[in-house]
Amino acid sequence: MANRNGAGTRRCRGLCCLAGILALVPMASFAQLGIQAGQDARFTDNARKSASNETSDLESRTYLTASYITDPGRCAATFTGTLGYSDWLDNSFDSEAYASMDLASQCEVATGLYWHLDNNLREVTQDSTKSNTPDNRTRKNVFSTGPRYLWRLTDLDTVTFETKYQNTDFSEPEETDSKRYIGSVDWTHLFSQTFNGGLSVSYSSTELDSGDEIDVQTMRATFSQLWSTTILSGAFGISEIESRFDSNLGSNSKSDGWVGELNLIREVTPTTDWYLKGARELTDRTSSFDIRFGEFEFNLREAITVEVSTLSTGINKQFSDQGNLTVDLFANRSDYLESDQLEESVGLNLGYSRPVSEKMSGSTAFRYQYSKFEQDKVDDEAARIQFGLTYQASRDFDIATSFGHEWKESDVASREYDENWVLIGLKYRFR
Repeated sequence: MANRNGAGTRRCRGLCCLAGILALVPMASFAQLGIQAGQDARFTDNARKSASNETSDLESRTYLTASYITDPGRCAATFTGTLGYSDWLDNSFDSEAYASMDLASQCEVATGLYWHLDNNLREVTQDSTKSNTPDNRTRKNVFSTGPRYLWRLTDLDTVTFETKYQNTDFSEPEETDSKRYIGSVDWTHLFSQTFNGGLSVSYSSTELDSGDEIDVQTMRATFSQLWSTTILSGAFGISEIESRFDSNLGSNSKSDGWVGELNLIREVTPTTDWYLKGARELTDRTSSFDIRFGEFEFNLREAITVEVSTLSTGINKQFSDQGNLTVDLFANRSDYLESDQLEESVGLNLGYSRPVSEKMSGSTAFRYQYSKFEQDKVDDEAARIQFGLTYQASRDFDIATSFGHEWKESDVASREYDENWVLIGLKYRFR
C-alpha cells in the first residue's frame, strides 16, 4: 500500500477544495450558516480489527464542520463539509487529515438555462472482503458540472437537455481515476395535476487513467405520482455497456440488461413515515452510485465494469416523549462483469434516541450485515452495537460519550475479530 502521508496532486485535490470552501464560508452572507469545532478521543482494544494479537490504541480526532444554505435568488447552493486530523497514540495507523463534503449548486444563467456544480467527497472501503480500518479506506472525490436547458413545448410538455462533465479521484494512487462525459435528453408530459410521465435517453463516455474506456447507453420510461400521503417516482428501461480495455490489442466486452429506479415515501400516520427505494444500473466503480446509495459499496479490488442493484425499506417513527426510532432493511448486489466475482449482502440498521432530561439525551444503535462472496465461496457476518449520552453544557457546547462492541464471523478465520471501544467528545458551535 502507498504511504498514506504522501501529498500527491490527486490525493490533495479533494482536501484542498474543501479547505478553500471552508475558508470562504465566513466571508459571505447566507440564509443559514453553521460552523462548529470538535475534539474526540476514542479508545479501542483492537485497533486493527485483528483475529489474533489484538492491540489497544487511542485515536484523537480534531475537526471543523461547516454547513450552509444560500439565500433565495438566481443561484442556490447547499453545502456540508468536515475537515479534520486523526492521530493514533501508539501508531497503529499513520496520522492523517480526513474530510467529507457534499456540495450541490446551480445558477439560472438565462430563462430556462441552468448551470450546476456539484462535489461529493467520501471515505470509501477499498476491499469489501477486509475490515473497515484506515489501511482499507481511500477518499473518493466526485466532481461534476455542466449546463441544463428546459424547453417548454406546451403547458403540458417539457424537454430537458443536459450535458455534464464528471471527474472521479481517489486519494490512493493504486486506485483508478476517471473522466466522464454525460449527455441526456428527457421528455416529460403532465397527464394530470398529480401524475406525469415521459422518456429519457442518455449516453456516457468514461476515460480511465489506465487508458481503458467505457461507454453506456440507456433508454428509460419515467413517471411520478403524487397522492395525499404518498409520493411514488421511478424509471425503467434498458442499458448497454461497452468496455475497451486495451486499445492496442482491441480487446473489448459488451453487456446489456434492464435498469431502473424506484422511490416510494408514504406517510402512514402523522408521526410515522415508510419508504421503499431501489435501483439497478450498468456502470463502473468510479461512478457516483455508492455515494447516491449510502449502504452500497464497490469492491475497488475487482473488475471495473459492474452490474449493481440495491434495495432498501424502512420506517421513521416519532413518539410523544420526543423519542425517535429508525428501522432500515437493505440488500445489495454487485456482479463484476470482467470476472466471475459476485458479491451479495443483506442487512439491518436500527436506531433509537430520546431526551433523558432537559439537557441530556440518549441513543442506541444496532447494525447487522451478512455478505456472500461467490468467487471465494465465503460468507461473512458482521454486527455492531453502541450506546451514547449527550449533555448540553450550554447553548453552544456539548459533551458526548459513547461505547460499543463490534464483531465479525467468517468462513475465513483471519477475517474474524472482536472489538470494544469507548469515545468521549467535545463539540462547540460558533454560530
